[in-house]
Amino acid sequence: MIQIDTANLSTIAEVKSLEAGTSTLFQSVLLLEKITTRTARNGSDYLVVDLADRTGKLSINCFSNSVGFDYFKASSPGHVVHIEAQTDYYQGKLSPRLLAVMQLPEELVEQERWLPRLIESAPEDASSLWADIERFIQKIENPRLRATVQEVFNDVGESFKTTPGAISIHHAYHHGLMEHTVHIARAAEVLLPLYPEVHADLALAGILLHDMGKTIEYTTENRVTQKSRIGILQGHVVLGYRLARKAAIQHKLEEDLLERLEHIILSHQGELEWGAAAMAATPEAIFVSLVDNLDAKMGIVQQALRRTPASEPFAPYNPAIKAPILITPIEEGSSS
Repeated sequence: MIQIDTANLSTIAEVKSLEAGTSTLFQSVLLLEKITTRTARNGSDYLVVDLADRTGKLSINCFSNSVGFDYFKASSPGHVVHIEAQTDYYQGKLSPRLLAVMQLPEELVEQERWLPRLIESAPEDASSLWADIERFIQKIENPRLRATVQEVFNDVGESFKTTPGAISIHHAYHHGLMEHTVHIARAAEVLLPLYPEVHADLALAGILLHDMGKTIEYTTENRVTQKSRIGILQGHVVLGYRLARKAAIQHKLEEDLLERLEHIILSHQGELEWGAAAMAATPEAIFVSLVDNLDAKMGIVQQALRRTPASEPFAPYNPAIKAPILITPIEEGSSS
């Protein structure tokens, strides 16, 4: 049986917190997330290997004459690997040089419970998040609308509790979809009294169901979040619309409410180029789209604050935010 000295292992967060520009040897046990083949300027192929643990992600370039090239060329996402590497930097960005790589046998992965250390989860307790979901369902006063929402949750089952909120952009981790949904519902609970024009029952139902199609769109069978076949062909907006429509017809939801609920799901992405099937055109759809975007953006901020070493003033540039994020704490003091 392979023995690994866990006392000498570094997390990705610990590696990233090392002083930039220095050369430091380290060992880590990481999850292989993605392998991408690219072509160098000289025409030869090289691999970009994306690795992760629950504290972050890093990429390693493997050229044809590099250690690990043959292994990663024949490997697949989802494997757990032990690496030895040396910190190196290219244009100021961490780009470790691989010295050795070894795949951990599945029995060791299970026996030593590596996965909880490798797969990132929502910071908030999953049982607390689920308790809030159940509370928000019960807040829907219209019995047919409430039954429709409950039916969708019954239909997707336990997958809702574990599905990520995205592959990479926001809430892209275990329980991420549930966390994102609860955060939007909590925000709506505070904001809805300010906007009496918005039908509270309908908005809450739309929030609870808006991303439900992701339980079908995504698959994590190999420990790495990827799109399923039907997820690629239809996407979560259409899949969520279908789930809601099926449940609503089963519970004889009023036709006008059904059409408006469907519209919330079809338009919640906000912009057609972001994946919306229609632009939000009802008070409820506009409200849901905006609070959805708010929590998506703040989810990116929260993750950046968790992942970026305290020594760095900014998190790396994020294309969804279109800026690096300042993480330095606010200095508060008396002005005397």
